[in-house]
Amino acid sequence: MIKRIYTALLCGIMSCAFVQAQESAVTDAELDGMDLKKKLVINDYTMAGIQYGVGLSQVMWNPKQKQDMVFIPVNVGLTVTTYAKMFGYMPYFGFQTGVFYAREGYQFEYDKDNNFTYKIEGAEKAILDVIEVPALFQFHMDMWNFKIMAQLGCFAGYRLAIERFPGNTGNVAPEVQNSFLPTDRRWDYGLKGGVGFGIVFDPIEIHLQAMYKHSLSSLYTPDHYSQYYYRFAYPSNIIISAGVHFHITKRSGKTKAQLKKIARDMVYMQEENHTDANEQ
Repeated sequence: MIKRIYTALLCGIMSCAFVQAQESAVTDAELDGMDLKKKLVINDYTMAGIQYGVGLSQVMWNPKQKQDMVFIPVNVGLTVTTYAKMFGYMPYFGFQTGVFYAREGYQFEYDKDNNFTYKIEGAEKAILDVIEVPALFQFHMDMWNFKIMAQLGCFAGYRLAIERFPGNTGNVAPEVQNSFLPTDRRWDYGLKGGVGFGIVFDPIEIHLQAMYKHSLSSLYTPDHYSQYYYRFAYPSNIIISAGVHFHITKRSGKTKAQLKKIARDMVYMQEENHTDANEQ
């Protein structure tokens, strides 16, 4: 019985000595010298951001009308972006949604020769306040401090307010200057897409984007003017924006300390396999 106790104690002492020898075999200084960055993998992650932009707005009229683009420096929103692997192994895709407040509108071109311009309720220009919720699929290619993005999807929105301006030849009635008409459509929906790039300073990303937004909801009912001749007006916008996004989850899969532990475990495993092979 005493021999068995001595044998067990001896085995324990030898095991501790062996572990200590292994730990001394791979020092932190040696691990610091390893090129661990090559083992880093950008994983699926989520980020939240705030975005501000300016827009160039116009309307696609049918029948066609002469118009000028309207520059409106109001387009701000909050976004949430989630990256995930398509089919479990293609790490180039993501999904973005959020909520945006923007202004958009139209302005007819004033013809100085014949002093004539198309008007709606006497207005040559109108600015609308809108709120929208986009749902965009994002294709992205990531490097360590840089990324390229392309987005495409749809949006749903609501036209909150309108302000009509008479211009040079118009005459807007006071009761409709800041009011929607019964024939105006306030619910909005359409397509949205664009391209951009991002600069990454983990855990922050700065994105610069150019987006195009095209509404599929006319500003008014098609038969508002005549029940025989339909008219349509589809707003469209070009938006240049900048955004700051904050990582909610980690962008890289493992910290430096975790990578050191993995490297140390790999060294220990190789030594154990080598010892087992010698014993055999």
